[in-house]
Amino acid sequence: MPKAYVIGHITVTNAEAYKEYVERDTPIIEAGGGKFLVRGGASEVMEGEFKARHVVIEYPDLASAKANWTGEAYQDVAKIRHANALSDIVIVEGTE
Repeated sequence: MPKAYVIGHITVTNAEAYKEYVERDTPIIEAGGGKFLVRGGASEVMEGEFKARHVVIEYPDLASAKANWTGEAYQDVAKIRHANALSDIVIVEGTE
């Protein structure tokens, strides 16, 4: 069964308030089987336009990623992100 990845492109609009999101989302994502592969860090746009921050979270499979992301615990915390950042999020299935 192929792994799945949550990929986010984010521009934080309120850095101080966004800290609470990072603190609260991490244990929820990890408890759901997610592993952060990329979380911020230096980046360079090679083509097109992107937001300032990039996140990649690996999950064991597509079902785990969807269940964790759409679950009540994460959706409650996601409200903080929605209020303090602009984001594009996608879940993609890996090749293996």
